[in-house]
Amino acid sequence: MPNPRLAARYAKSLIDLATEKDQLEKVYADMQYMQAVCKGSREFVNLLRSPIIKADKKDAVISAVTNGKVSELTNAFNKLLVAKGRENDLPEIVNEVVAQYNEIKGIHQVKLTTANPVSDALKNEIVAKVKSEAGLENVELETKTNESLIGGFLLEFNNNLVDASIAKDLREVKKQFEQNVYVQHIR
Repeated sequence: MPNPRLAARYAKSLIDLATEKDQLEKVYADMQYMQAVCKGSREFVNLLRSPIIKADKKDAVISAVTNGKVSELTNAFNKLLVAKGRENDLPEIVNEVVAQYNEIKGIHQVKLTTANPVSDALKNEIVAKVKSEAGLENVELETKTNESLIGGFLLEFNNNLVDASIAKDLREVKKQFEQNVYVQHIR
């Protein structure tokens, strides 16, 4: 079960240690790699959360996945998590490290969900518009596609959601038809 308080504490500890050792950028790059692994491999996350698989096997798998791709500090941190029995919280901790790094550096995450993939030119226009309208300096755009939107887009940033999708418009029209007071209810 995800534990956000635990993830925040471990993330803060790792960031503080990385800052102290002047390796914050390395650790951030490592966490981006680990985040990509966790997002890209459901089997890896299931292995981390499995109560059946022993800790030494999990440690071996984590070491095999990260061997030569992450710094010594991150390797030591991963081994600490396994030793403490917290390897099942690794995906949440990784996400929290990235979030805390972004907060330290003033980087704002913006998520754009569209029905079809968008071009790089449109992505740049959206980033420029968000920067100017919201007054943000550093914006990192994450794009996803979701065909159920039919058209339009969803834009999420700073706990705000802009839903300009056709699916939302269709839901609103359906709601208006269902609540039509001029139609007699026949039952």
